[in-house]
Amino acid sequence: MTSRTPRPPPLYRLVCLDTVESTNDEVKRLAEDGAADEWTLVWARAQTAGRGRRGRSWDSPEGNLYCSLLLRPACPPGQAAEIGFVAGLAIYDAIGSLVLPGLEAWCKWPNDVLLGDAKVAGVLLETLGTDWLVLGVGINVAHYPANTDFPATSLWEQGSPGVTVEDMLEAFCRHFLAWYNRWRAEGFGPIRAHWLQRARGLDEEISVRLPGETVTGIFTGLDDDGTLILEGPDGDRRIAAGDVFFR
Repeated sequence: MTSRTPRPPPLYRLVCLDTVESTNDEVKRLAEDGAADEWTLVWARAQTAGRGRRGRSWDSPEGNLYCSLLLRPACPPGQAAEIGFVAGLAIYDAIGSLVLPGLEAWCKWPNDVLLGDAKVAGVLLETLGTDWLVLGVGINVAHYPANTDFPATSLWEQGSPGVTVEDMLEAFCRHFLAWYNRWRAEGFGPIRAHWLQRARGLDEEISVRLPGETVTGIFTGLDDDGTLILEGPDGDRRIAAGDVFFR
């Protein structure tokens, strides 16, 4: 493992930590203490209480990327969810800029990134007050968890052991800034279109696990707000949150 300090674009205010319970929680703490401005980025080499969507535990040993970014998007809470797709595109492009040619990457609704048929990265969005958003990102660089509901993998497992956490952090920051600026200038339309070009399972049968039920249908696209459109025998169903599985 290398130990150099990453150098993201100058807009970011990087906070480097060896270990933290959760980078999302650390960003919130700094913001509540008045010690964090927009674009504060907390990066830790390991987390002791990392979490993903729906409060799930996120295995966080040293060797993977764990970071959280404080944003002030100045938009309604529902629209802020679009930033998850912005982050997905940034992760997709960052991985593509670093790994060996030939690896097949995909975006998985709502905000995961896959290599082949296995998850390599995820995003967690959390609000803070009425104006702030915390964007948490986890990318499996060297390690990946076993025995998960959806298969996982890492960049090293997929044949790119030369990629470091520092490399990945810098690449993500560059690409996120570009996509975020485009989102602010042009809205969700271009983000949605580019995300769908990279989407796993589009126009195929998928299953979506919801609280209390699992529904199956054809994934036909995204609504204007990022809601998944599932075509079933009784017509289209729009799903705002759930866990997607492929055949």
